[in-house]
Amino acid sequence: MCTIVLHFYEIVPYRAIVDLLDRQILQLLQEDASASVREIADAVGLSPTPCWRRIRNLEERGVITGRVAVLDPKSLNLAVTALVMIRTNAHGRDWLDRFTSGIEKLPEIVEAFRTSGETDYVLKVVVPSIEAYDEFYKRLIEEVDLYDVRTTFVMEELKASRSLPLTYLE
Repeated sequence: MCTIVLHFYEIVPYRAIVDLLDRQILQLLQEDASASVREIADAVGLSPTPCWRRIRNLEERGVITGRVAVLDPKSLNLAVTALVMIRTNAHGRDWLDRFTSGIEKLPEIVEAFRTSGETDYVLKVVVPSIEAYDEFYKRLIEEVDLYDVRTTFVMEELKASRSLPLTYLE
């Protein structure tokens, strides 16, 4: 029967194979990735070995892509968060490759998105100060030609979460 279940997992879309126990495990890992397999198993009502197998299966299927420590930016002298909205006149593959390569060189960019609407790209940037942002900005515009760059500085963070909503897996 276990072989049939594993074979079933291989042929159905991932949504159908994330059952209630998997969802509970994923939620617990999103809350605390340092929790031991025993702690997770106890919380979801499994013994450690089947729980470990489920976690490994979720990793192998790419549902779990990594585990990280979430750091406090202010304690690391990164008190300024900026949202940088970029518009470009160039939309070709060469420009996009240069842009992608350029933003990879800038560690201050912690998130980058290609967007719809008036803004083509949005970058989330963390730096220690406005002066540090100005230095970052100069390096950014050296990397690639940009048509329009607008920056909004975050005054207060109202919600920060890396946890994904799992309610859509029903």
